[in-house]
Amino acid sequence: MSGYLDRINEANDIKKIEPEAYDALASEIRSFIIESVSEHGGHLASNLGVVELTMALHLCMDFPNDKLIWDVGHQAYTHKLLTGRKEDFSGLRTFGGMSGFPKHKESPCDAFDTGHSSTSISAALGYARARDLKGEDRTVVAVIGDGSLTGGMAYEALNNVSHLKSNMIIVLNDNKMSISENVGGLSKHLTALRTRESYMDFKMDVEKKLKQIPHVGDSVARSVKKSKDSIRQLFVKGGFFEDFGIKYIGPIDGHDIKEMVRVLNALKRLNEPVVMHVVTQKGRGYVPAEQNPSAFHGVGSFDIATGESLASKSLTYTSVFSKTICRLGKAHPDVVTICAAMPDGTGLTAFKKHFPGRFFDVGIAEQHAVTFAAGLAAGGMHPFVAGYSSFLQRAYDQIIHDVCIQNLPVVFCVERAGLVGADGETHQGIFDLSYLSMIPNMTVCAPKNKYELYDMLYFAYQYHGPIAIRYPRGSAYEGFKNMRLPIEYGKSELKFEGEKIALVAVGSMVQTAVQVREKLLDKGINATVVNARFVCPLDTECLDRLSRDHQWIVTMEENVLKGGFGEACGDYLLAKHEDVRLIHVGVPDVYVEHGGVDQLKKTLHMDADSIVERICSAMSDADD
Repeated sequence: MSGYLDRINEANDIKKIEPEAYDALASEIRSFIIESVSEHGGHLASNLGVVELTMALHLCMDFPNDKLIWDVGHQAYTHKLLTGRKEDFSGLRTFGGMSGFPKHKESPCDAFDTGHSSTSISAALGYARARDLKGEDRTVVAVIGDGSLTGGMAYEALNNVSHLKSNMIIVLNDNKMSISENVGGLSKHLTALRTRESYMDFKMDVEKKLKQIPHVGDSVARSVKKSKDSIRQLFVKGGFFEDFGIKYIGPIDGHDIKEMVRVLNALKRLNEPVVMHVVTQKGRGYVPAEQNPSAFHGVGSFDIATGESLASKSLTYTSVFSKTICRLGKAHPDVVTICAAMPDGTGLTAFKKHFPGRFFDVGIAEQHAVTFAAGLAAGGMHPFVAGYSSFLQRAYDQIIHDVCIQNLPVVFCVERAGLVGADGETHQGIFDLSYLSMIPNMTVCAPKNKYELYDMLYFAYQYHGPIAIRYPRGSAYEGFKNMRLPIEYGKSELKFEGEKIALVAVGSMVQTAVQVREKLLDKGINATVVNARFVCPLDTECLDRLSRDHQWIVTMEENVLKGGFGEACGDYLLAKHEDVRLIHVGVPDVYVEHGGVDQLKKTLHMDADSIVERICSAMSDADD
């Protein structure tokens, strides 16, 4: 190892590396990323695919003055390395350590916090317009992938770019499907020609002189440009962007650093928006990721030599959902499934294989996914929409207007609900109980274990209205295997009957409630444990009964406290039972950063020990 990466200690240090060493530096970066991700987990394939592209951007930009906005941000590891954060990778995605996404508080070189897709063009345009209004001098670049370009927000942004005409570069990172066909050597020749300084100087000079012709100059210039664009589109099929009025350059080899540097330096001289289309290979430089980039999109720790995961092989809620939805699909031909570019992450790959005609991957388009599901339901099908809790937020309007107002039988399978850990603020699924349970006609439930998830999915098929089932990331709880009561609409489930204190828990927190009960037993307190099952509607009969027989009711949820299950229970109980004492356990009014779920629960005082301490303290204060 030549140690070129060790020479980069701060932003812009890459410019001190001699050009003949670029390939060696790229190789070092890849090796470092593979080693870091193998230890801490993270996004691998996407980061390996943009090493050369990121290097080219850093060679052409001046940080932090220039602004680089990454779409989603799960491909920013090279960017972090080139801005002097190599040592921080020892704490990648760990509590208190470096985020796996761009974070402005980490470095001024991270221009914009990202985590969700299709946002980069909008943010970059905002930066560019602010620059223009303030009379500043800086380059603004948005990097967006072909997948993120399927999101509707990206099209809205392109339309606005066309209108405002602000000088900015949009880098289209095409790592899956080529949006524009590469017409061999001719395309490459035309791209090279159009980005030569002599050509661009000539072009601008001609346009300037044409516009100076009295009365007809502007009209002649526009006609020449229109004719030129029509001829060009016969050879370079960038018409998608050029129809927006945005100049298109490409396709360009996204692993050819020198060519990208040449083109980028030329594009910086333009006083208009431009799309630079680069073609990259996901997982480049690591054979397992090249062969299966989807599997190495987001990974836990793994063995570098084999690519095999080192994580626990225990059954996950996602795999339970996968098996159950396949059984439902086999038994009921009206079952259809929908996801937004996440068939693997949501567990729908098996359903896709068995029932390809009833599986729909709509791309990164959560809003469309929900309204599409509403149309399927109105047409007599029974759709199951599977998506991450934090991504479903994007379709809130559609859930209300297109599903719930019409009371359509759409099942929302809310994956990665609650604390998800290492991906941080943008991915924590801690709002869904609040934002779903407030909608009229919506039913919201959460399983305590893997068996209950199975039962709830079958219940959801039989239910004829909107229903959401939320379940966490990771291993499925297997407790209460022999305590499997049928699902009854709106009814909770008594797990342990005690006295004085009742623990009423939602979903994943049932397991924590059992731990709390065991610790309280050691202190001579026999607590009741209730599995809420349903967040909306509330089981008010159960709450009435608990308030009569207990002095304390403790609600437990892996959701924000505001608008959550505890708040709903409290509103009801305080109106009906003035003497009841309440303790609400949940996520406080903060954005939860990255870290292990157990560590986060302890920090948020949602772990068993913290809850027991809080209960005992409250009881002691009440006795004084």
